[in-house]
Amino acid sequence: MGKTIIEKIMANHSGKEDIKPGEIIDIKIDTRVARDFGGANVVKNLENNSLSIDDPQKTFFTFDTNPGGSDQKYAANQQYCRMFARRNNIKVYDINMGIGTHQAIDNGLVWPGSTFVSTDSHSNIMGSVGAFGQGLGDKDMAAVWAYGSIWYKVPHSVKLNFKGKCPPNVTAKDIVLNLLSRFGASTLLGKAVEFSGDAVEALTLDERITIASMGTEMGAISLLFTPNYLILKTLKKRSGKEYETIQADEDAVYSKEYDIDVATFEPMIARPGHPHDDITIDKLERTKIDSAFIGSCTNGRMEDLRVTGAILKDRKVAPGVVLKIVPSTDAIWQQAMNEGLIKTFKEAGALVSNAGCAGCAAGQVGQNGPGEVTVSTGNRNFAGKQGKGEVYLASPAIVAASAVAGYITTPDNMPEKPMTFESQQVEQKTTGEIKENVTANDRPTVVDGKSWFINVDDIDTDMIFHNRYLHITDMNEMGQYALDNLEGWEDFAKKAGSGDIIITGKNFGAGSSRQQAVDCFKALGISCILAESYGAIYERNAINAAMPVLTYQPETLKEIEYEAGDRLKIDFKKGTIKNLKNNKSAAVNPFYDVQMDIYQRGGLLK
Repeated sequence: MGKTIIEKIMANHSGKEDIKPGEIIDIKIDTRVARDFGGANVVKNLENNSLSIDDPQKTFFTFDTNPGGSDQKYAANQQYCRMFARRNNIKVYDINMGIGTHQAIDNGLVWPGSTFVSTDSHSNIMGSVGAFGQGLGDKDMAAVWAYGSIWYKVPHSVKLNFKGKCPPNVTAKDIVLNLLSRFGASTLLGKAVEFSGDAVEALTLDERITIASMGTEMGAISLLFTPNYLILKTLKKRSGKEYETIQADEDAVYSKEYDIDVATFEPMIARPGHPHDDITIDKLERTKIDSAFIGSCTNGRMEDLRVTGAILKDRKVAPGVVLKIVPSTDAIWQQAMNEGLIKTFKEAGALVSNAGCAGCAAGQVGQNGPGEVTVSTGNRNFAGKQGKGEVYLASPAIVAASAVAGYITTPDNMPEKPMTFESQQVEQKTTGEIKENVTANDRPTVVDGKSWFINVDDIDTDMIFHNRYLHITDMNEMGQYALDNLEGWEDFAKKAGSGDIIITGKNFGAGSSRQQAVDCFKALGISCILAESYGAIYERNAINAAMPVLTYQPETLKEIEYEAGDRLKIDFKKGTIKNLKNNKSAAVNPFYDVQMDIYQRGGLLK
């Protein structure tokens, strides 16, 4: 039986001839990267467990989330990592270099058929060059740095067959927003998605990067492209290295195939709150904006800046609108300067910052304030992700045109004079009282406790543990912030008790790779989380931290006649749930072997 791309990569790195979806294997990792906010915790995990580095030549730091070092705690973490790097002969792509995943692509740290992990949840961007990339939590990453390999469940593969030709006004960002509109955040959850068709063959590397970077927002393990001659030529030009392509076998088996007519695609925009809440631009035209952002790992490439420059040339940003432009790497920044684009941006009235992630990761620019409306080229617009305001997601062309117009519009519909708006007063909110908790140390396989029913799908990691707290490295400080960015659950940490159980919906923990989104529940003493499904990175982080997470079918709650607040008993081994109010029982999915092993050891690194 033939193999899909992901199956070939995993088989090649596991020493196994044949692997199948659902099988758990150990795979060797070619390149292992920690960023600035996750790096400090990776180092702490290594030092606290007396672990050494497996191969310094394959191990890197990338400081991209706060390249200005403008936050004291970020700066302290960066320097802590620098000192560790010096002691262990580890290369640092420092604050002057730009986004780590882009550095990896442009400098040959990743290549077709390779494996790459980072504490960046958008590491699956490596699918743009036919590589396996995955975001990991800090415990997971520490294990990779120490041992060079990690366990992984082979994902099912899905194939998208692109038919037809994209309309000329449809960009790569529009392609992925159209896909998000169709598939949402969970249809492709946990799948490795391959693209095929003439429309795919025509995509440049920059365009593939844009699409692949939003695989996380689709819930996919990876969005994988087969590198063609032009892509291999581009990689050689940038890295100076020769590569061979990797592609699926003709008789590869996919769990599902979809035919996609790209001729029907239209310019799209994602409404605030969810990247998959997408509509066509005409339904939002003339919506007032206060700011605009062009950059991030999704749209900070050279082609994006050229499109932006063409629109801003001889024009001005609308009065009262702030346009922030952040190239993804320093090399792209330098090229933009050489081509005269930086001059164009500045003459138009834009703020141009040094290369990095910017607002997406609470970085040096890009955050917005309460009541502020932003149109952004980023990959996420979760509530609170890029500040306290509202964030729409769109292509660089639409963002640049909107910045000139003062409202959401397209390049072919910009007004001669921009629209101006009166200022608005915004109500300020204060934070609540802090409550501290400690973590339990025992490892029971049967737990019982009061339940909390959070009947919400797609709860992302910013809702669970907001990025403004990412500087915290002491787990005992994390519990007080659990779910404080989820509407209606802001006071959860004050009400929850040790031993309590959380029940929630689909795709719990979507989004970032931050370990704190797991550890905050450990700090509260939550005994178990039960969800219909999890974000792929979140599930790994929970398992590796010995935080009990299980899945259930929707009918399970009906079988036990569950009501919010009921006291429940859950058996991790047997896979049973019992409502202690009425003694009714039902099945849930039990721990699998590797999960039980890690749980009993008290965590991946124990």
